[in-house]
Amino acid sequence: MTSPDRPHRNFYGRLKGKALKKSQKTYLDQDLVQLSPGAVGWEENPERTPLDLQARFGDRPIWLEIGFGGGEHLVHQAAQNPDVGIIGAEPYINGVAMLLGKIRRAGVDNLAVHPGDARDLFDVLPDNSIARAFLLYPDPWPKKRHHRRRFVTPEHLQPLARVMQPGAVLRVATDIPDYVRQTLEEVPKAGFAWQAQRPADWRRPWGDWLSTRYEQKALREGRTPHYLTFTRQG
Repeated sequence: MTSPDRPHRNFYGRLKGKALKKSQKTYLDQDLVQLSPGAVGWEENPERTPLDLQARFGDRPIWLEIGFGGGEHLVHQAAQNPDVGIIGAEPYINGVAMLLGKIRRAGVDNLAVHPGDARDLFDVLPDNSIARAFLLYPDPWPKKRHHRRRFVTPEHLQPLARVMQPGAVLRVATDIPDYVRQTLEEVPKAGFAWQAQRPADWRRPWGDWLSTRYEQKALREGRTPHYLTFTRQG
């Protein structure tokens, strides 16, 4: 079988921040490999063979958090939903290290971690495999010339739609009004329907919501969170 050509993908944003603590380096060395969802990287999976999610999670429904930051929401959802398998994708290694520490402390065993670009993960996720996805406080790229870098563009939304099941739920949280605008314009084009029927549906958080440190910062600085819920159309 001929391996597909690796697409050129620009990556914007940080991959690493301040120096990791000794404990965080230990988490990365000891825990990250065993938390892998499978062969995602191009070096280890050049033929882009789909992941065997049943081998990793059994018959559990699979959820996905795209850009989990420090991981508090991801661990919260894993602890609240032990019958669900959850994959988190995050290229920022400091955030990955923070998550691994939280996983140890919480003792959850239904998580997998991809420490890289979500687009590489989309390549190898089977069609219709994801039952719920979260995009929480993504990088806003506020300058107009940078809006094409946002997640809510066809480059990201089309493969996300492919891997989501008909009827699957996509949750988007942001405190940036223009990100709300772009989300409401672009996400429906990718095959999702916005579920809001009244203002409370986007002004109030979801019932199982855990406010993240990014949201707390937004609230301190006087910005208003928006909670957008979409379903994948079949």
